Amino acid sequence: MSVVDGVRSPRRDRTLRLVAPVAVGLLGLAVWQLLVGVVGVSAYLLPSPSEIAAEWTANAGPIAEAAWITGVNAVLGVLVGSAVGVALAAVAARLRWIDQMLAPVVAGLAVVPIVALAPVLNSMFGADSEIGRRTIAAIASFVPVFLNTLRGLRQTTPLHRDLMRSYAATGSQTLRTLTLPTAAPYVLTGLRVASSLAVISALVAEYFGGPRGGLGAFISTSAATSAYARAWAYVGASILLGLGLYLVTVALERLVTRLLTGGAR
Repeated sequence: MSVVDGVRSPRRDRTLRLVAPVAVGLLGLAVWQLLVGVVGVSAYLLPSPSEIAAEWTANAGPIAEAAWITGVNAVLGVLVGSAVGVALAAVAARLRWIDQMLAPVVAGLAVVPIVALAPVLNSMFGADSEIGRRTIAAIASFVPVFLNTLRGLRQTTPLHRDLMRSYAATGSQTLRTLTLPTAAPYVLTGLRVASSLAVISALVAEYFGGPRGGLGAFISTSAATSAYARAWAYVGASILLGLGLYLVTVALERLVTRLLTGGAR
């Protein structure tokens, strides 16, 4: 489809959104390779993309296994943290004293450093347990989901609720046609933020004890043994893992929005 009156077609916009980041990524890799191969940047500072790709190919099995461990920890953390966040936000939205009681706790969890919490939880649950890492991912996921859900549930004003009562709407009808469509975008935004935070938290937690598995542990071990290209290969896998989980939440957001929009008609 062509551009009409200076306005791009939707298909053209979708193509640009796909092509533009790919082109920027390829350009970045080319500049990276140029810096290492031509300018002469030391390998311990910045290995070349070709060296990293070679290490990735040679260690594809361990990288996939480590990505699976970290991915499971991050996904479980997102699920548990989000479920607790939504449940507590629903209670806090109805009971003001619960909200006042939870506010300092959530504020404390939002600022607690992972590097301080990870060794404590890993020691608490044992060196052979993944529970500490999953707990850290759950805490990181809980905060944005709770805050966004609470904000979304409060978007329904008394005027909206009075209008539903004037229509003799039942509680389930009010929930389906008013509360959920209003709060859903906020909940899904919190979930999208939580997906990235969970991966980061799981990676950082793997630096500080626990089972010898996961991408974070292999990044630390590879860097400590001067295998910098291998460490960057694990970093690349971490990026793909975080991006994959983020895209899943984006797809979920579109699906839920479409369902709620259709159900509200």
